[in-house]
Amino acid sequence: MIRPINRDPLFLAQKSAPATPEDAPIARDLLETLTAHADGCVGMAANMIGEAKCIIAVESEDGYLVLFNPVILKRSGPYEAEEGCLSLEGVRKAKRWQSIKVQYQTAEGKPRIKTFTGWTAQIIQHEMDHCEGILI
Repeated sequence: MIRPINRDPLFLAQKSAPATPEDAPIARDLLETLTAHADGCVGMAANMIGEAKCIIAVESEDGYLVLFNPVILKRSGPYEAEEGCLSLEGVRKAKRWQSIKVQYQTAEGKPRIKTFTGWTAQIIQHEMDHCEGILI
């Protein structure tokens, strides 16, 4: 189901709770909402659709990817980026990393570790900020 975009800064500033396989319907809605906004959006966190769960969906080189409870294990190549967001007005500066090694779970709860670089890494970092309640 395509959900409305949450623009409430008080809700977005709250840290998201860990996600479990029971939250798979939220992940499906998140992915459907992201693809519905594909013309102007490359990633979303669950709080952007009103769910305070640590789930992100991002556009990657291989299509769309959904990550539950992502954690950065290693990072390299810091740089400054300017980013916009569907939930927030304007563009903001953010410190990002060119390469990140991320531990996460699939919607089924299976653990994964993968290294992301470039644009995909930047998108993941932006959405992970949402999970932490960081409004850039």
